[in-house]
Amino acid sequence: MNDTKTLREVFKKTTYQIAGHSKRDLHQLQQVLSRVDGNVEGDMYGTGELIENFQRKMAEYLGKESAVFFPSGTMAQQIALRIWCDEKGIKKVAYHPLCHLEIHEEDGLKELHQIEAVLLADKNSVIELDDVLGMDDDIACLLLELPQREIGGQLPAYENLEAISRYCREKGIRLHLDGARLLEILPYYQKTAEEVCALFDSVYVSFYKGIGGIAGAILAGDEDFTKQSKVWKRRHGGDLISLYPYIVTAEYHFEQRKHKFSQYYEHAKELAALYNQCQGISTRPTVPVSNMFHVHADLPKEELERIMVSLSEETGIGFTHYVRQDDESSSSYEVSIGDRYAMIPKEELALAFEKLHQKIGEQKSNAV
Repeated sequence: MNDTKTLREVFKKTTYQIAGHSKRDLHQLQQVLSRVDGNVEGDMYGTGELIENFQRKMAEYLGKESAVFFPSGTMAQQIALRIWCDEKGIKKVAYHPLCHLEIHEEDGLKELHQIEAVLLADKNSVIELDDVLGMDDDIACLLLELPQREIGGQLPAYENLEAISRYCREKGIRLHLDGARLLEILPYYQKTAEEVCALFDSVYVSFYKGIGGIAGAILAGDEDFTKQSKVWKRRHGGDLISLYPYIVTAEYHFEQRKHKFSQYYEHAKELAALYNQCQGISTRPTVPVSNMFHVHADLPKEELERIMVSLSEETGIGFTHYVRQDDESSSSYEVSIGDRYAMIPKEELALAFEKLHQKIGEQKSNAV
């Protein structure tokens, strides 16, 4: 049995887990279905009151003319970029080097749509206005991911977003928002979803990340854009005969949690401060700008895993279920705060961090 599997198994047995909302098991669906009218008719191939009402609700929330429910964000975003490329007749889009489309989708944008990606900014920084102004290539669309997950959920200044939006509109470049975690950034920006989305021509939002649904996504824009997206959704095989299990859980958790992200944000800042008091540990960003951040340790992966296994067994608190290697002497993992964090007794959490600080110190002393 390897250490990663051991860490995952120990994490599952802990009394409290720091991150997320709840276990992703069948109880999640059972709980939601027990609270809705069982006589409501399901959707069929993208039509019906259930899906259409939810799409209208999300369009209104995002301040867009129309919205379409998709089974996955991967499908929704590739389609959005294809539409904007076809509109301008340019098969090029720009995005961050660590964009989801670039590192997690097996080159789907290139292989399925023959769209070339122009990578902007250093991989450890967010896209800024100067990066956009410095582009040599003509592009159809610029994609911005808010927050930039792979670098700890960092965000550009809101004034920079406004400047990028103005520039793109002046140049006829479409601006698309990878808002998989859109609700997570609203407390930091002190803006509504509608205000943020007004800067963009199209918007994608996930329902299984911070919102905590089972799966699914929304793609929003003007009427012509979403009409085209429905055609591409059919071409991609996204018009399942019924999507209602995803829609019902998405709507339920959206309503339950849409007002909780300020709380999650404050908890993330509180938790990051605890981590940054531990020797050999730092968070990225130091002060979170959303409910997520990355924890970096000056220890190799195997050593940090052993500490986490021991810590979880002693305290009953699950810090993480995985650790990834950064280089020979450092490792990291991601934290995304949801409902679970508030359930942990403060005194037990404080004791667990004291033990973490102690264990890392002992490990470093032994290594000398």
